Amino acid sequence: MANRQAIRELQTRLADRLQIARIQGVAPSWLAVEAGGQKYLFPMTQAGEIFPWVAIQSVPYTQGWFLGVANLRGGLFGVVDLASFVTGQTTAPKSEFARKESRLIALNSVMDVNCALLIDRLSGLRNQDAFSDFAEKSSDAPPFFGNQYIDSTGQTWQEINLQLLAQQSHFLTIGV
Repeated sequence: MANRQAIRELQTRLADRLQIARIQGVAPSWLAVEAGGQKYLFPMTQAGEIFPWVAIQSVPYTQGWFLGVANLRGGLFGVVDLASFVTGQTTAPKSEFARKESRLIALNSVMDVNCALLIDRLSGLRNQDAFSDFAEKSSDAPPFFGNQYIDSTGQTWQEINLQLLAQQSHFLTIGV
């Protein structure tokens, strides 16, 4: 019960900060999330609505990282397990407790791809001031990876360009 309350408080704080940013004209740069033990940054202009875990209808003969489809506010969205897609490894099924922290992040509707990414947890909003250093994308990184940012605690955050991700043929080819 305490976790549910903490999640609601986090969502309320995020919504308040987004509203303040809109009013003041200063928008945070990234939505910070965690998936598969890794930390990721989604550009705010590319991320869409955040949804709690919902029932996902599996689809046969699809890639292991494609979990199925879900009804999100009356729209049918394909659901991709971000950690599994990035690593190429199938992730273990989530426990009931882990599902309560999990979120589905829809891609911005301007991308015209009805897709949501399953993440393990939200970590808030970040702007450039939250990071002390960065490293440019390595040559062997996927095309949708951006820079890596180091925060004040020394943790590394990988930027993901959601628009480039949504244009990858591997991402769009869900069939086996």
